[in-house]
Amino acid sequence: MSTTAIDDTLTTHLNEVTVTENRLRIPFTEQNRNIDILTKEDIKQLPAHSINELLSYIAGVDVRQRGPWGAQADISIDGGTFEQTMILVNGVKVSDPQTAHHSMNIPVPLGAIERIEVIRGPAARIYGINSLTGAINIVTRVPEKQFFDAQLNASSSFKNKEEGDGKGIYNGRGIQLGAGLTTDRSNHLIYGSYDTSNGYRYNTPFHNGKIFYQGKIRNDLQNSWNLMAGYTHNDFGANAYYAPPHDREAREIVQTALFSIDFDGHLSDRWSIKPRLSYRYNHDDYRYDQHNLDLYRNLHHTHVATAEINTTYRTDVGTIGFGLEARNEFMISSNMGNRKRGNYGVYAEYKTAIINRLAANIGAYLNYNSKFGWQIYPGLDLGYTLTNHWRLYVNTGSGERVPSFTDLYTTGGGNIGNPELTPEKAWYAESGIKFNDQRWFLNASYFYRKITDFIDWTRPSAEENWEPSNFLQNQVQGINIASKLKIASEEENKWYIGLSYNFLKPKIINANSNNLLSKYAIESLKHQLVASASWHTTHLSMSVAQRFVERISYKNYFITDFKAHYRWEKYVIKLEANNLFDITYIETSTIPLPGRWFSLGLNYAL
Repeated sequence: MSTTAIDDTLTTHLNEVTVTENRLRIPFTEQNRNIDILTKEDIKQLPAHSINELLSYIAGVDVRQRGPWGAQADISIDGGTFEQTMILVNGVKVSDPQTAHHSMNIPVPLGAIERIEVIRGPAARIYGINSLTGAINIVTRVPEKQFFDAQLNASSSFKNKEEGDGKGIYNGRGIQLGAGLTTDRSNHLIYGSYDTSNGYRYNTPFHNGKIFYQGKIRNDLQNSWNLMAGYTHNDFGANAYYAPPHDREAREIVQTALFSIDFDGHLSDRWSIKPRLSYRYNHDDYRYDQHNLDLYRNLHHTHVATAEINTTYRTDVGTIGFGLEARNEFMISSNMGNRKRGNYGVYAEYKTAIINRLAANIGAYLNYNSKFGWQIYPGLDLGYTLTNHWRLYVNTGSGERVPSFTDLYTTGGGNIGNPELTPEKAWYAESGIKFNDQRWFLNASYFYRKITDFIDWTRPSAEENWEPSNFLQNQVQGINIASKLKIASEEENKWYIGLSYNFLKPKIINANSNNLLSKYAIESLKHQLVASASWHTTHLSMSVAQRFVERISYKNYFITDFKAHYRWEKYVIKLEANNLFDITYIETSTIPLPGRWFSLGLNYAL
């Protein structure tokens, strides 16, 4: 992670953030939804090495890692499955149609990130299909001045390698380089990183390289072209990742490329327009036995091309948003054959202040999928301002998740797809209260969500294949409380604390009375608590984070992480300790995650 100078930017407030929706751009303080923001300052202070690990510090976001430090992780929100969460980079959808196991294979180094936005509840009105339980949008930096940033790090558990895994101790190392270039009419950001490790247990080494570019070229003060391109190569040992205990020698290589170009134009003081073209390529090479490539090796190539146009028009009585989207998905697979499908959407939204203190957002997304036909997803957000700092809100909406190509067509490796699957459908309602001023932010909310035609992978016994079907209804009630507080902000003594808690009460209604083993329905979060504290002086910063997680079907656990960094002129020395008390825990399947792990880094910023 790129750690730049510790300065007054730590006092950045959430009320300065505008949430990046594709049509309407609404300040965080005016949002009538439950939205979590990890700011650039949060990212600097958290003891995390990947986007996956950063998200684990948001209560309600379920990060289920098979491999640490960004090797592989599934992300879900508020008791949903990893297939039901939409992932975006700067508003560009990067969720993978083959399987959402690859949606977090994102070509963005940590140093390039400005903030991460988490929108809870069905976001179909905003982002269309597959945002069934929420959306996560990664927003990258737009440099305001020229800079150069370099970081080296080394890490280890100081534990000897397992028998059969060579000699020495488990360790890792990495490098990250970044630069910002600015002219009178353009801003350019480029970052690259490379991280590698010999693992933390047998057959878990990884090599992860990323390169990312973002450019903003202005025609004039109001109109600009925006370019984005990235590539990542992720090669990791996959011991017990997908088919334990027989896949001890498994390995997976995933390559992802991302490109987009858009024009941000203002036709008048009231009317803006934003056309965009984007493309995502993903290559997945799964080797069940890396020493015998003739034994169940799968090769998948997926191509996603998207064209969209978003426009807003501001009237005297509110703002209208309108858009069109065409998304085409192609897959060439040694396991599932050649597949393709198209998705086409029309969406509209209206934002207005009905009376002095009451604001409303109402909209709908009309969608056509070439395999599943027509659907419409309406939504409504209401907010009432009690005082300058207190706000009540309520929202309701619907959404849909179409089955992935893996759900429909996979064969072998203990899994059989089901081409007769139909989309999952969700309805959601939430109410809450927010408080926000210069020192304290608080959000408390309650939600109810019902998903019909819920897709779960099941099997009658451990000797038979997993197969998906639509036989479940999933109902979840939940409470979410999140708070951030600045205790003191003297020039040389700054204290910040954060506390978040999420409680979920899922209910599974089974239309099939047979006793089946389930992959996803019984692994939801139940309790999740995240507490953090940080202290900053001119040269020294320290932070500690505590996470408690309890699932329906796994043993609960506490994880404590620590980070300290010291600034001297243009240099920052960083020390981190993850899983400080060496807790043994798992987040999915039977995969134990790393115990105590130490990292030492050196950062140079110019």
